[in-house]
Order: sequence, then C-alpha cells, then structure tokens
Amino acid sequence: MTAESVEHVISYWVIFDAFHSPALAGFAVISHWVPYLLFSVYAGALADRFDCRRLIQVAKGLLMLASLVWAVLFLTGTIRAWHAAVLLMVHGLAGMLASPPIQLIVHDIVGPEHLPSAIRLNAISRYAAMLLGPAVGGGLMVVLGPGVALLVNVLLYLPLIVFLVRFPYTGHSGEEATPRPPRFRLAQTRQLLAEVRTQPPIVTMIVLAGVTSFFVGTAFQAQMPEFAHHHGSESVDVWYSVLFGANAAGAVIGALLLETIPALQGGARAAIVCAALWGAVMAVFPFAHHYALSVALLAMAGILNIAFTSMAQALVQVLAPPRLRGRVVGLFNTAMLGLRAGSGLTVGVLGAAIGIEWSLALSATAVVLVALALLVADTRTQAVASS
Repeated sequence: MTAESVEHVISYWVIFDAFHSPALAGFAVISHWVPYLLFSVYAGALADRFDCRRLIQVAKGLLMLASLVWAVLFLTGTIRAWHAAVLLMVHGLAGMLASPPIQLIVHDIVGPEHLPSAIRLNAISRYAAMLLGPAVGGGLMVVLGPGVALLVNVLLYLPLIVFLVRFPYTGHSGEEATPRPPRFRLAQTRQLLAEVRTQPPIVTMIVLAGVTSFFVGTAFQAQMPEFAHHHGSESVDVWYSVLFGANAAGAVIGALLLETIPALQGGARAAIVCAALWGAVMAVFPFAHHYALSVALLAMAGILNIAFTSMAQALVQVLAPPRLRGRVVGLFNTAMLGLRAGSGLTVGVLGAAIGIEWSLALSATAVVLVALALLVADTRTQAVASS
C-alpha cells in the first residue's frame, strides 16, 4: 500500500502539472476504478477457487509493471493523457484482483469471531501505509524527480511477493474439505443476487457502500493538487503532502479508537449514521479555506470513513455463505470500490463545469440524503420485526 500510495501521489501531481485539467483528474479516477466495477465478482470467484496467495502475487507484479512504465514515460517526457488512463486502469485491475484474496486470507487467519477487529487492524496498516506514502512520494519527488522516484518505488513491492511464498494461509486453510466451486459465469449473477437478498443487512451495506463511493469515493484525492493550490501550494511541498495524507491519518486514528473503545463499535445502523456524518464533513471541506481547518476536516472524514466501511465489510463477510464468500465480497467490492468510477463524474467532470468546490459539496450532500433514507428504512424494518 505504501508503494501504491507513492505512485498515486506522484502520478496525480504530474497529471495536474502537465495538463491542469479537473476533467482529466476526474477521468483518472474513473479509469482506475472501472476494473473494480466490471470484474470484482469474478475476482471473488477466483479467490473462492484458487490459492489467494498466488493471486496477490500476480496483482503485485502488475503494480510493479505499472510503476515501471510510469517511470519510463516521466523520464522520457512522453507522457500523454491516454497513457495515464491506461496505466491507472492497469493499477485498478491489479488492486481489484488482490482485494478479495486479501479479505479471505484475513478471515482465514482469525475466523468470524474476531473478524471485525481484524478488519480494523488490517485497515490500520493499510491507512498507515497510505499516510506514509505521501511523505515518501513527496520526498522522493523532491530529491530524485518523478521518474527515478517511480523506479525506486518498483522495489517496494518485492517484500510482500517474497513473504507470500511460504505464508501458511491460503484463504481456505480453515475450511472443511469441499469440492472447488465451479467457474463463475455471468448467468450466475442473478442467483448470487437472490442469495444475497435473503440477508437484508448485506443488501443495506452494499447500497450504502455504493452510494458513498459513487457520489464521493476517493475522487477528492485526485483533485488534491487543486485544493492545495487554493491554499497557496504552487509546487510539490510539505503542505501538499500533509493535505494529501490527512484523510489517511484520520483513518488510522479512527481504527485505533474503534479497536480500543468497544462502545464505538456497532452494526448496520451505526454504519449508516457514520456514513451520513462523513458526507456532511465532506460537504463542508471544500469551503474551508483555512489550511488548518481543511486538514482537520479531512482527518475527521478519515475517522468516519474507516468506521462505516469496516462495519459494513465485517457484516458482509460474517453473513455471507461460506461457499460463496469470495463472490459476495466481490459484489461488495463492486459497490464500495467499483462505483468510485462514478465519483470521477460527480466530482471531477462536474467540477470542470461548476467548480470543484461545488461539485464535491453537492455530491457529499447526496450521500447524506441517501444515508438518512437508509436509516429511516432500517428503523422501520426493525420496528416491523419487533412487533
């Protein structure tokens, strides 16, 4: 994750510096997340069938290739807009392939009882790496320049690839011996949706993840050079790196709080409330023109984001049928990660027309409204169930 974050920090800045186009930054988000939208369920099916360690190794190999090609384009000065789109799609394809295997391995290690805690602890390491990435990426750019920095970044993927060679968990080692699930076909999607509908909390969490991702997602990160520019950053500097990393810092703090204070841990309703609060914070952020306030709001958004995403992910994995866990996780990833492609439109492309501040604020407000509607629906469902 540190290597992936370094690549994003460098590539987003170079795209901004070369093209100064909010629309292109929005398309960068779209092209990165489209593979999640189209193929996450298939990746989950592969995780159900094969050794999850090998799938992760293949994914990290693709990420090494993407960093290497970025480096060559930067060093030769031949970067074009379509290059950026293709490389971001390769990056997204690799991330999509690795996501279900990682989640199944975590479940394999701890089992259902400790899964919510394991998801939060895993998130701490992930977001800590995302926090470290901007510092490392910004420092490498200042010292070495973008091209050489990406060559160095290629090496950061190697330790995990080597570590997985003898890692004892496959994603299936804790399961009873059962026949390998059949290959997933498109016609089976309807059957998968039918099985998911028998668990209303899974449906609610998928909808919640999809709404937050489609309207806001991580599109504001791709626009961070523009927000940094509004605060006076004319080049790669510590202010840009701090602004970029503030959201990840908040996520680390949030994961630690959730892990140490049981009263903050909750189920579906708590996830919906946290998502609504997250949308409200993101709606305010673009109009906070004081630098310290912007950083504080991004950190608060990170705390709320890790809260509702970890709750939603844990519910989905615990309630999913064991034989279909990878596929259900893939379906959840389609909503939580794949629909982030839509945020490239709602924040980036729309921002080119009405300004980034207003596009982010309006998109975040839509999240609040839908979350409130889900909360009302959940309250009514619970009332009917108890009567």
